[in-house]
Amino acid sequence: MSSAAMSRASCPPTTHSVVNDFSIQVATVNGSGSQTANNVLMRSIFQMGIPVSGKNMFPSNIAGLPTWFTIRANRHGYIARKKEVDFLIAMNPESAREDVETLPPGAAVVYDEPLKLKDLRDDLHFYPVPYDKLVGPVCPEAKLRKLVRNMIYDGVVAHLLGIDLDEMRKALFKQFGARKAKAAEMNWGAVLAGKQYAEKNLVKTDPFAVERMNETAGKIIIDGNSASALGCVFAGVTVLTWYPITPSSSLAEALMAYLNRFRLDAETKKATYAVVQAEDELAAIGMALGAGWAGARAMTCTSGPGISLMSEFIGLGYYVEVPVVVIDIQRVGPSTGLPTRTQQGDILKNAILSHGDTRHPILFPSAPDECFKMSITAFEMAEHFQTPVFINSDLDLGMNNWMSDAFPYPEEPIDRGKVLSAEDLERLGGFGRYQDVDGDGVPYRTLPGTNHPQAAYFARGSGHNEKAQYSERPDDYRNNMDRLARKFETMRTYVPKPEVREAAGAKIGIVCCGTSRFACEESRDQLFSEHSLSVSYLRLLAYPFTQELNDFIDRHERVYVVEQNRDAQLAALMRLEMPAERIAKLRSVLHYNGLPIDARSVTDSIVQQEAL
Repeated sequence: MSSAAMSRASCPPTTHSVVNDFSIQVATVNGSGSQTANNVLMRSIFQMGIPVSGKNMFPSNIAGLPTWFTIRANRHGYIARKKEVDFLIAMNPESAREDVETLPPGAAVVYDEPLKLKDLRDDLHFYPVPYDKLVGPVCPEAKLRKLVRNMIYDGVVAHLLGIDLDEMRKALFKQFGARKAKAAEMNWGAVLAGKQYAEKNLVKTDPFAVERMNETAGKIIIDGNSASALGCVFAGVTVLTWYPITPSSSLAEALMAYLNRFRLDAETKKATYAVVQAEDELAAIGMALGAGWAGARAMTCTSGPGISLMSEFIGLGYYVEVPVVVIDIQRVGPSTGLPTRTQQGDILKNAILSHGDTRHPILFPSAPDECFKMSITAFEMAEHFQTPVFINSDLDLGMNNWMSDAFPYPEEPIDRGKVLSAEDLERLGGFGRYQDVDGDGVPYRTLPGTNHPQAAYFARGSGHNEKAQYSERPDDYRNNMDRLARKFETMRTYVPKPEVREAAGAKIGIVCCGTSRFACEESRDQLFSEHSLSVSYLRLLAYPFTQELNDFIDRHERVYVVEQNRDAQLAALMRLEMPAERIAKLRSVLHYNGLPIDARSVTDSIVQQEAL
């Protein structure tokens, strides 16, 4: 031990309390079975009425590399990732030293006693725990001890923070379910062992604590992918074609579970849906488009690399005008990139995906309740406008646990859009498949099997005229492309309008989309409390953009576009359709290290650019 380390005194007890405002980080290794303990810890705090969020940063290998799970508790309801870690649970010998060295002064550290972390710093609160000694009496089977020992730190933290043990037991048994009561009891024994050890051997010196609140009534905890899958069921999806890829696979798996539960024929018990795991993403989108053309509500889910492979077929869907929903759970690229990290890296690509002139609508959910609602909206839009519709979620939203409002039961009936029946055709005497009858750019269509001689048409990806006949005439091509552009303009009146919050007298504004929402909302409060800077806020829910965005920019001197990518893709999409005077007002706040965006990073960037 160095002389400097030997001279350090232990961190003295604090004289003030920090209640319901801290972040906990569990540092362990992938495959160690800590997920249950982490979820129980987070849900225990949630059940005490305290707003929480949980984020899992895990490696892309099978097992053995470091992983971190962060729980944020905040009495004000801030649920974005907090940049600083206040309470570390150090379980990984490989990362423990670095994890401790990066903590801010005054943080607390619960650690495995053999790691001897107390020698590293004298400005932290250290709590050593002999996990191996405690787990033995609780779990006689040696092969299970690696999993059960994680529950010990739940008991330790429950004592140190003041978490209600009854809430922790309730959360534990909810996690295991009724079928695994024996396993739950054994894990509960580990929780009690940790609690009892902490009571007898650890003297609390840190300031962090929890106290009951009533801020989570009516809330649920759910991941975005499960919420999206449930929304697809309520939207009436009947066909899912997909290829496994992180981080979208859990969406497909959740959807299959819901379909198997809710979409079986009441009498025969046979499936009334089709799920196909294709050989690759190109095949998956091809199958989905075929199903959409045939009249099914069809979808696929994927991530950035899969979107790249789907490019040509997406162009076919746009030009032939076939409804399909594509849910993109964005991850870090390019190439394989960081497949288990989050990013908003597919905004620009999805908007103009495929060769030639294409424009695709995109929905930007920010929370699980919007994943649910926007899944329904996407299917309605796809059929209303007869086109591929993207939902741009991301890994942070899709795979992490979020506190969310309960989902509203959809009351509106399903709308199939401009579909002509045999009776309609008999009355009209025929139709032009790509004719703009109503002036909105949206043509009428028929479904295969419609029993009328005028119902058939060719769905061709080559040049065609209003009657779907093959044509290479310049006027036919241009007229068709102009109509498609007109249809896209019509979408501006249909897509969800942005959320706008004006600050009185504000000269600057923030524009964001998706999961950047929570960091931006918190950053606004930081800018006002720390710098007396009033900032207006606009969150985009969809592309194409609506007039509200233009009006917002016009009302402010400078507008900061906050996004999670390197190349300012959202701002670039805005610049494609704005005049020079609006473009001149735009600034960028960019976050692209793979971690979920945090408020402090947004605040620091704006402060620097404003020279405050």
